[in-house]
Order: sequence, then structure tokens, then C-alpha cells
Amino acid sequence: MAKIIHSMIRVLEEQKSIAFYRTAFGLDVADRYPFEGFTLIYLRNPETDMELELTVNHDRETPYALGEGYGHLAVAVHDLDSEHKRITSGGIAATPIKEFFREGALMARFFFVTDPDGYKIEVLQKHGRFQ
Repeated sequence: MAKIIHSMIRVLEEQKSIAFYRTAFGLDVADRYPFEGFTLIYLRNPETDMELELTVNHDRETPYALGEGYGHLAVAVHDLDSEHKRITSGGIAATPIKEFFREGALMARFFFVTDPDGYKIEVLQKHGRFQ
């Protein structure tokens, strides 16, 4: 069986992105690998083995066009209301908490934040299939 180990996004400003993901989701730098022309930074926290790989292309000066194919990353948390408060208290804008129902039952509670490069991240209450 295959195991998902990381998802990669390209970012413009390394320190700004690291600060965002640390403040929003408690992700810290697990490894940092500078190469000629680019740097790879792997972020993680104790909650999961999966990592977020940030790729910084050294010669890049303009933001990346995300295109119309990108959707979002998603994280699950134990207490959505507390996380919303913590994230917004940290100076990160978040959408209001929404509830999504299917066949009359709560399927999901969630909100979104946007990182410095425009990537959307969905924050879901641990519930049902979102564990």
C-alpha cells in the first residue's frame, strides 16, 4: 500500500510562510535543504506523519498563479471554536465557521484561512469521516 508522506506548495517568501504555518497549525521545520537555485523546507507537527513541503525558488520575484485547478489543503482539529479564536487572535484572517449538512445530519463544521501565497486551508472539526 502507498502512504501519503507530503504535499508540496511553492512559496515566495520562506520566513513569511514558515511563520504562517507555525502560527496557524503548529507546524515546525523538520528539515531544510538548500540547493543551488531552490530550497526545500519540510514542516510537520507531532499529530501526523504527513508533512508540508515548501519549495522556495531563489530567483522567483513574483507570486505564483495558483490556477483554477487548486482546491485546498485540509486539517482536522479537536475544538474548532477554540482553534478559530486562537488563529484569529494570532493575526490570521479566517472565514466564519460554517456547518455543512447532508440528509439532515451534520457532515462538517469548518472555516478557511489563506496563507501568504494565496493557498486555501480548510480547518475542520474532527467529526465523522474527518478525523
